[in-house]
Amino acid sequence: MEQQLQELRALASGAGNKRTETGIPRVAMVQGEIPEHQLAGVYDPMVNLILTGSKTMTVGDRTFNYDPATYFVMSVDLPAVGSVHPSGAGEPYLAISLTLDPTIVARLLSDIAKPSGGGLFVSGFSVAPVTPELLDAWLRMMRLVERPDEIAALAPAYEREILFRVLQGPHGWMLRDIATPDTALSRISVAIEWIRRNFAEQIRVEALAEMAALSVSAFHRHFKAVTALSPLQYQKRVRLLHARSQLIAGHGSATSIAFGVGYESPNQFSREYARLFGLPPSKDLSKAIRDLKAA
Repeated sequence: MEQQLQELRALASGAGNKRTETGIPRVAMVQGEIPEHQLAGVYDPMVNLILTGSKTMTVGDRTFNYDPATYFVMSVDLPAVGSVHPSGAGEPYLAISLTLDPTIVARLLSDIAKPSGGGLFVSGFSVAPVTPELLDAWLRMMRLVERPDEIAALAPAYEREILFRVLQGPHGWMLRDIATPDTALSRISVAIEWIRRNFAEQIRVEALAEMAALSVSAFHRHFKAVTALSPLQYQKRVRLLHARSQLIAGHGSATSIAFGVGYESPNQFSREYARLFGLPPSKDLSKAIRDLKAA
């Protein structure tokens, strides 16, 4: 697999230290040191493959570490924080990702035999060992970076192959479940999407449970299993992550941003912000500015 990784590294070598588009739909790459605040956010469903270095990802109270021997699957929108690390030889972190489109997954599922789903109480994210077959599929996709005139004709087939290889892996049920009605993941994803769109509003867990067609107690259990967070914790994380991005972008004061994301008390906002990010808003902003200048 090392030869495959070496070619992928060369193909992705043009990446910058933030999400870099490849010209291939839904495929992006990133390389180098990335300021911590840029790794904190609500992540879209994706398959992420590290080529060099390693990454630590924390969702709720669960932390995963993955490296070039593994890939990360995230099947629902999740608020997460992360950090990246160079390789032991000092080579910069380098990774590629494919954002998941449930419609494409559903079309693929209609063409293949569908094993049973992952069960009632399942996580929406996990790490799995990479295989030579999955790396081969990624190679075919990334070679299109050097042949952009072939992207429209060939990228859809290579995307299906990547998804097919993930479906064959230990966490393939995640892709099946997000594209299959009435699974735990698909039901919870409806509530997750509503919270993401309406994070500044007061939420009623009873109303979310009704959206998911579950009892309140079952909804709580499913939601925590999928996201590692309760519905209210999920909303709070989304609020704070959005507030942090607004603050660092200079879109207002800490107080105005606190009210804008749904807090009624700036003091409570400051306390919860510091609890999640380790510093109160003003000091975190100063640190982010220093990190950006150093990058």
